[in-house]
Amino acid sequence: MTGTKLQELTRRAFLRRSGQLAASGVALPLSLSLASLGEAAAMQALDFKALVCVFMIGGNDHDNTVVAFDSSSYERYRAIRQAVALQASALQETALSPTVPLPGGRQYALNPALLPMARLFHQQRAAVLLNVGPLIAPTTRRQYEQRVALPPKLFSHNDQVMVWQSHRPEGSTVGWGGRIADLALDSNGQSLFSCISAAGTSVFLAGESALQYHVGSHGPIRIDAMKRPVYGSSRVSQALQVLATSAQDGVLHNEYNRVTTRAIAAETTLGAALASSNVQTSFPTTGLGDRMRTIARIIGAHQTLGLKRQIFMVQLGGSDLHSNLSSDHGRILREVGDAMSALYAATEELGLADKVTSFTASDFGRTLSVNGDGSDHGWGGHHFVVGGAVKGRTIYGVPPPVSVGDTSAADDQWHVGQGRLIPTTSTDQLASTLGRWFGAGESELAGILPNLHNFGIEAAGVTYPTNLGFMG
Repeated sequence: MTGTKLQELTRRAFLRRSGQLAASGVALPLSLSLASLGEAAAMQALDFKALVCVFMIGGNDHDNTVVAFDSSSYERYRAIRQAVALQASALQETALSPTVPLPGGRQYALNPALLPMARLFHQQRAAVLLNVGPLIAPTTRRQYEQRVALPPKLFSHNDQVMVWQSHRPEGSTVGWGGRIADLALDSNGQSLFSCISAAGTSVFLAGESALQYHVGSHGPIRIDAMKRPVYGSSRVSQALQVLATSAQDGVLHNEYNRVTTRAIAAETTLGAALASSNVQTSFPTTGLGDRMRTIARIIGAHQTLGLKRQIFMVQLGGSDLHSNLSSDHGRILREVGDAMSALYAATEELGLADKVTSFTASDFGRTLSVNGDGSDHGWGGHHFVVGGAVKGRTIYGVPPPVSVGDTSAADDQWHVGQGRLIPTTSTDQLASTLGRWFGAGESELAGILPNLHNFGIEAAGVTYPTNLGFMG
């Protein structure tokens, strides 16, 4: 993308963020957007790297994802979870053997549906992150009860999706993925493809300057009326294209036409690049598998598009399992594990395994206690990170208590009842670790992650490093 086009893209992004387009879209000084552009040029990337966020909408049940499996912990887990507890015999094949044993003899196994993830773990290509969630600062149960510096509206789907993706309350217009991508815009030839969503519109990929480009299960989303006859008439289609792309007098009308013109050009550019991106790896024939295959093909086309840094997002719904946990959760996890494993295999095929890192996220974890055949909204939860640059076969973080609050004072400190975990790793720490690998500097991360300055300390016997150490 030329400098002139990039400045224009950035100008429009700035106007859209400020909410002043209708009133003064042509009057705002360009120097304001150029200042933002200067900030976005901070990262001078020489190689290629990509991040892929796999967001599990609804709040994933982490206790049946990464299962406490040492004998004493498993017995407590089975006693609490009762009918929804996974059988020990089913967990043998996915039991984890980390290179560094966990303190106190703690052990874990993955849900049987995550066998491909367990294999990646033992191949040192995947790691487990224990008890991750939004925090303003290190927090204990006493501080929670006193309402000291807590994330807004805990246990609420919409609010916690927003906090996970932006580290800000609901209503935020920028996310930490987009803000990190802002730094790389100047390194990308086709900067419009810096942030690509296969999940619809998400705040995670919205930057101050970077825009998110949407793709579907099979590639770029085209404007059908511009590509085929309308009402059987090519003349109608041509007339519509002229109306939708020509310069207009009205500010909003003209801006809409600019966006439409850009969308048509982008679909043509990306479609042509994908035509020569041949990925042979087999992907599962699921919704998530199809979208991950598209992401792999786009990654394979990064040289054609002149890209050095990309951030992707894909999501899968259905995790809000207040019931039917036993029947539905395994299916969801299988779709996630199979798709992430296929993406890793594709990056090996492309020779980019150490250049692409994928990770899971979700609204929140869930309660250890059950309500029949389901679990309720929680806070902290367990997640995965996958890639050739990952220091795998390792379980990072503090093993949480397998308790609902009635065993000891030590257990009480790290949950808020019903086994709702207080995170001992913050999403800021996670984002900071991924951002450093991506190429962001310390000062940039401090500006992107508003709570990061509260970490890098030890509190209540837990260390909260700003670099979690899982990236090579």
